[in-house]
Amino acid sequence: MLTPKKTTWVVIADEAAAIFYERKSKRGTLAELFQLTNEAGRKKTGELLSDRGGRSFDSHGQGRHTMGKEKVDPKKHVAMAFAKIIAKRISSAVRDGECDEIALIAAPRFLGVLRNALSRAGNVVPALSIDKEMVGKNAAAIERLLDTHA
Repeated sequence: MLTPKKTTWVVIADEAAAIFYERKSKRGTLAELFQLTNEAGRKKTGELLSDRGGRSFDSHGQGRHTMGKEKVDPKKHVAMAFAKIIAKRISSAVRDGECDEIALIAAPRFLGVLRNALSRAGNVVPALSIDKEMVGKNAAAIERLLDTHA
């Protein structure tokens, strides 16, 4: 009896972009499916803070204080929001049978954020996780990296 081929989605990501590929066999070629972009992920912290709350005087009490209640670094907040979007798309693909397994290749600073978002979005566990910056690399370079980790 033949075993069905597994379709693996390979997701290459960082805070500003995610490229989704499909691989039909363990050492097959990658076919790009689609991309997601996050323009805010390219901005500097100062640009992200331009709309934050100002300062105000209390009508009763201790005097001046900030209006904003920022508790998370703005760059991290943007990364978390983008990771959530990526994770929802991956989770729905797994649920709907578009792919059988997931391989993540993400910038080291983003991989943990993305894994956390995946566990929250649908408890998806990647078959492979590689912490390497690969956004912008060609498919052949990504295939070589995957083959060394297979």
